[in-house]
Amino acid sequence: MIAITGAAGFIGSVMVKKLNLMGIDDLVLVDDFSKAEKESNWKSKKYRSVIERSNFEFWAKQNFQHVEFVIHIGARTDTSEFNTAVFDDLNLNYSKMIWNFCTEYEIPMIYASSAATYGMGELGFDDEHSIIPKLKPLNPYGESKNNFDIWVLTQKYTPPFWAGFKFFNVYGPNEYHKNRMASVIFHAEKQIKENGKLKLFKSHHPDFEDGKQLRDFIYVMDLVDVLFWFVEHKKSSGIYNLGTGKARTFLDLGINTFKALNLTPKIEFIDTPVDIREKYQYFTEANMTKLRDVGYLKDFYPLEDGIEHYVKNFLKEKKIF
Repeated sequence: MIAITGAAGFIGSVMVKKLNLMGIDDLVLVDDFSKAEKESNWKSKKYRSVIERSNFEFWAKQNFQHVEFVIHIGARTDTSEFNTAVFDDLNLNYSKMIWNFCTEYEIPMIYASSAATYGMGELGFDDEHSIIPKLKPLNPYGESKNNFDIWVLTQKYTPPFWAGFKFFNVYGPNEYHKNRMASVIFHAEKQIKENGKLKLFKSHHPDFEDGKQLRDFIYVMDLVDVLFWFVEHKKSSGIYNLGTGKARTFLDLGINTFKALNLTPKIEFIDTPVDIREKYQYFTEANMTKLRDVGYLKDFYPLEDGIEHYVKNFLKEKKIF
């Protein structure tokens, strides 16, 4: 069986559906299942059992002989949370527990890191292991992810196969419960529906025009395809970027969201709040050479196609994948 942490969340639940579509339903879903707003993400999926996040360590040690793979996606992802103890518990130490379990019982695993580890991008966005200890994340969430990456790279004993993935800006179905932490596309569609227009941040950087700030946006369907490929192939342990390798502007995002709703774009620019202005990122773009070099060759959704697919098939009616 395959154990999946974060299985009731955004990316985790899409991963469960991907596995189901590939004919795999011998799954153990691990999460905090007390939150009613996430029920629709997992209740309709095919699986063997559900395990509360706090009980997983005990369950895993009792059932290790049945576990063939662990997909560790669960994490606290709130970038506005500044209580480091929360991240130490839920991100760093919980991840160490899973790593040690997989190492002891020789179970392959993959886990979610984050592009938040790159901070302002002072050292670029290359996924070379030598750069990881030098990175300076901007918040405790990014620090917790980077601290685990650093810890992993110092381990003498490892699972038989492992891979960590630095997720860039992910968007797609099943993120409806994330509220403020949902993707920019989610919030853009909501703004347009409610107000008939979209507000984007002005640029406060001389090298960028308003709306021309750049991000690497990746559709969740592409992301889970990559994860499934690694589950199948178990090829080349290491830490990988997971974006598209093609940065796009917020203006592109806005225009294409209007287009997917069959509306004429109406975009206004507002000042970036002062409290986040100094740490605002103007450019992120994953270097995808490493992933391509190990043999993953499938094309990613261009932003236009990803937004159209998401808005028309899921977001307009809040459908679950």
